[in-house]
Amino acid sequence: MNVGILGTGHYVPTNVVTNKDMEKIVDTSDEWIRTRTGIEERRIAGDDIDTSDMAFFAAQQAIEEANINPEEIDLIVVATVTPDSPFPSVANLLQDRLGVGTAASMDIGAACSGFMYGLITAKQFLETKTYKNALVVGVEKLSKITNWEDRNTCVLFGDGAGAAIIGEVSEGKGILSFELGSDGSGGKHLYQDENDHLVMNGREVFKFAVRQMPESSINVIEKIGYTKEDVDYLIPHQANIRIMNAARERLGISEDKMATSIKKYGNTSSASIPIALSEEVKAGKIKDDDLIVMVGFGGGLTWGAVALRFGK
Repeated sequence: MNVGILGTGHYVPTNVVTNKDMEKIVDTSDEWIRTRTGIEERRIAGDDIDTSDMAFFAAQQAIEEANINPEEIDLIVVATVTPDSPFPSVANLLQDRLGVGTAASMDIGAACSGFMYGLITAKQFLETKTYKNALVVGVEKLSKITNWEDRNTCVLFGDGAGAAIIGEVSEGKGILSFELGSDGSGGKHLYQDENDHLVMNGREVFKFAVRQMPESSINVIEKIGYTKEDVDYLIPHQANIRIMNAARERLGISEDKMATSIKKYGNTSSASIPIALSEEVKAGKIKDDDLIVMVGFGGGLTWGAVALRFGK
């Protein structure tokens, strides 16, 4: 069974917080943020929008694009480290709200690599024909755990959700290869502290990411006997434009073949790859039969990459 993406969707809050707005909160500048990260603005959810709400809006869009009924979904996997509450899971809340019957539902915590972990977890269930259609969502309300007094981290993050319906696709299409990995010894560089705030050693995470993102991208291509010249589109985790460009340059991909939603949304953790995927699909930049590489890294430290032939 070939498992691929049948539909995508995304949601970002309407509240835009620009770099100029950040200048009023902490000692920073628009120029400093743009040149070091590529971020120009981010979306921040209000008190009336929680993680499950954003997941629901993105999921509705993905279901519509996939042209299936919600009742046809029998597995829901949500990647998030900012759930509404420790339990019930966001996936459980989503299952109830979507009205998908008794679909198996679970959350996965792999930080910014979460969507990759969720996608591959769901893929295994579908390939064994345990389930037929899966909804995979990456969603974060990072504003809940952001330390708004830490100038080094508060400028980086935003809220949002991205979703994909995955199911059976035709021969040669779908997920062709993947790589998942982790290094728990690096957990001390990116974690949530006793005050529930996100803490990051930017220098160490940067060093890890500029090595791991290109390496994982090359690995998933080589696993299927392709070369980097065969890649049509790159969708990297939207963490930092310099890290993203390191992966792009290693693959020899031109700037117009890489998704760059970071300047509008900042780092949305597990939501960043599915948001970028959904936007590029809807803009017509990703076309049927394109070979796509999606690659991310995150707290844990974790990483994941997928090579996918787009289309049904």
